Order: sequence, then structure tokens, then C-alpha cells
Amino acid sequence: MSTVRITYRKSAIGYAADQKRTLAALGLKRLNHTVEHEATGSIRGMVAKVRHLVAVEGLPADTPAGVAALEAAASDAAKAAQA
Repeated sequence: MSTVRITYRKSAIGYAADQKRTLAALGLKRLNHTVEHEATGSIRGMVAKVRHLVAVEGLPADTPAGVAALEAAASDAAKAAQA
């Protein structure tokens, strides 16, 4: 399966508690912390929820390039699952 690198870029202070819990569920503990996850639908959904706080593959997740990187990893994972 394809993996995606997610980096915690902006503090969650002042944001809703569910967004803070989403960061914790992704395994992000502190600023500039990077984790790798399989590019599944649930991970993509969590990244979409906190896209203003994280970067994907080094690109801000709330930009078109970041969204494209996440979708590319997901399509690679889907192709691998079908094979």
C-alpha cells in the first residue's frame, strides 16, 4: 500500500476540541512532528478535517497541490489493493 507523510504545522490552540482529538488520532504530538500512515479513506478524512493545521508530503494540505498529493497517494493505494 501507499503511505502518506503528514506533518503538524500549525498550533491547534483556539480550535475545536474535535480537531485536537483528530490530530491526536493521527499520532501528531507536537509541532513539526511527522507521521506516516497508509493512504486509506479514513486517514484522508482526518487530514481533510484538520487540513488548515497539517502538511501532506511537505505541501500545505489546504492548497490544491497538497490535496493532489493526498489523492495521488490514495489512488496508488487503491491500485495496489486491486492488484
